[in-house]
Amino acid sequence: MPLIRSAPVAGLGTFNRIVASAAAAGILAGLLLTGVQQVQVAPIILQAEVFESAAPKPLETAAPHSHADAAPHEHSHDAAPHEHGGWQPDDGAERTFYTALSNISAGVGYALLLAAAISLYGRTSNWRAGLLWGAAGYTVFFVAPSVGLPPELPGTVAAPLLARQLWWTVTVAASAGGLALLVFAKNWPLKVAGALLLFVPHLVGSPQPAVHSSTAPAELARSFLYATLLANAAFWLAMGALAGHFYKKFG
Repeated sequence: MPLIRSAPVAGLGTFNRIVASAAAAGILAGLLLTGVQQVQVAPIILQAEVFESAAPKPLETAAPHSHADAAPHEHSHDAAPHEHGGWQPDDGAERTFYTALSNISAGVGYALLLAAAISLYGRTSNWRAGLLWGAAGYTVFFVAPSVGLPPELPGTVAAPLLARQLWWTVTVAASAGGLALLVFAKNWPLKVAGALLLFVPHLVGSPQPAVHSSTAPAELARSFLYATLLANAAFWLAMGALAGHFYKKFG
């Protein structure tokens, strides 16, 4: 039996249906995330950059720290405080535009995964079912990695980039596999294995810098964490509901 059944729609195959659903859901969810970020997340980042600019310059051996305030939980900073280098968009409309472009790109990519999962599952799709897939994506791609590598403000010292990328990838894979076993496995041994798999990356532990420090106050970092959690929850839940809705509509 093929994994993906042919869609009963003239002129629109299963692949085209997945792509069309993902494009519509990703664009709308990316725009929603951008709006939420401008209200909740961006003001906190701007405050942190003020503290970072006022702090003493890091040593020459320090490597740059690059933060990302878009949908996916992604770390791209080395074991040193945040440091601006190279071209950057100007604050205001230009920065908002590039943030929106990044969010939409990430949204379409993640929505492709959600639409493909909906198609492979083969059950009736609607926005309610998509909401569950979105919640699963939020858990796998954001919540689980955030337990070990929480979102960080500019000026925060972090572990080496490669180590964090590897841990993030392993955590996402383990979380996806464990959650799939918990939900879809037919026998209890496999469900127990799935539950254990969820904890393996956290038992191993995420990479940490030799010394923890940040130029931003702890209260600001805490506010940033909550704001980012809420923004990404809105992003993933909306994207899942939209993917389910459009997958049904295009069918």
